[in-house]
Amino acid sequence: MGGRVVGVDEAGRGPLAGPVVAAAVWIDRARCPEGLDDSKALCAARREVLHDKLHGVAVIGVGMASVEEIDRLNILWATMLAMERAVAALACGFDHVLVDGNRLPRWHHPATAVVGGDALCVSIAAASIIAKVTRDRLMEALDAEHPGYGWARNKGYGTADHARGLAEHGPTIHHRRSFAPVRAMLPGL
Repeated sequence: MGGRVVGVDEAGRGPLAGPVVAAAVWIDRARCPEGLDDSKALCAARREVLHDKLHGVAVIGVGMASVEEIDRLNILWATMLAMERAVAALACGFDHVLVDGNRLPRWHHPATAVVGGDALCVSIAAASIIAKVTRDRLMEALDAEHPGYGWARNKGYGTADHARGLAEHGPTIHHRRSFAPVRAMLPGL
C-alpha cells in the first residue's frame, strides 16, 4: 500500500454515558514517537505523554457522535459517523484509510478494516491514543459538571460507582438512553 495512509480508531463504544470519539491520524514514520501501542495497552500517564507528542508531529482529525446520535442510530452507526467526521477533519490529503476493526464506514475512501489494528499499525495505534485521551478528558470535564457518577474514574463505563450514581441521581443528559442500564432508570419504561 503506497502513498499517504491514515489510521482510524475510536474510543467509547461501551460506556453508558458520553459521546463516542474517533480519531484519524497520518504520521510520518520518521517522526513517530517511541512507544506507540494500542491505547488499552498503555497506562493513562503514558497515553497523555504520547497524545501531546502526537499533536506535535502528526496530522490529526477528531470526530464525535453525540449521545443523541448514539440513541437514534445505535452505537455501531454512531461510531461509523464519528469515524467519517474524523477523516473529514484531517487537514491533509491521503491515499488509503486503515480502520481498526472488522467494519468500515459507508464512505468513498479506499479503506481496509484491520482486526486488532491498534496493535499492528502505527497510525491506528496513534489514532487509538488520540481518541482515548480526547474522550477521557471530556468525561473528566463532565464529571465536574455532574458529580456522583464517578466519570473521572470510570469514564462513563458501567462500573459499580456509576450504577450507584444512576440509582441515586438518575440519568443525566449525557447518558445513553438506548443502553439497557440507563433505559431501566427512565420513568414510564
